[in-house]
Amino acid sequence: MKKFLNILLGLLFAITAVMVGWAVVSSGNEVAISWNLVWGYALLIGAVLSVLISAIKGTITNPAGLKKTMLAIVLVVVVVGAALFIALGHDGIVIPNSAGGVFDDPFELVISEVGILVTYVVAAASILVTLYTEVRNLFK
Repeated sequence: MKKFLNILLGLLFAITAVMVGWAVVSSGNEVAISWNLVWGYALLIGAVLSVLISAIKGTITNPAGLKKTMLAIVLVVVVVGAALFIALGHDGIVIPNSAGGVFDDPFELVISEVGILVTYVVAAASILVTLYTEVRNLFK
């Protein structure tokens, strides 16, 4: 199973590299960017499903970890909910695009902002956890 997952991970990396390369080589072609966004959303959905399935499987096999699993799920819901609350609080945001027009679809703007805000929170959390771990290991 581990070998299969490693092959799948390599395949996902390769597809991502091709998609990003296509967007770069095409100088930001709208079709390439759209397909990259779709691919990014597919990866995001796959990651969320993977985390949820792993958490459920881990809880079933090790019921002692239920408290930590529930805490992690609540934390994810709180972060995404807070990002959604902040994104829905902005009215009238119009973002210019490269074609001289604007992105003005409210749904697209909210989804984009939620993704950006969650990414900021996850990046900050990962940096803080890395620093904490390294400092803790320094004093062991």
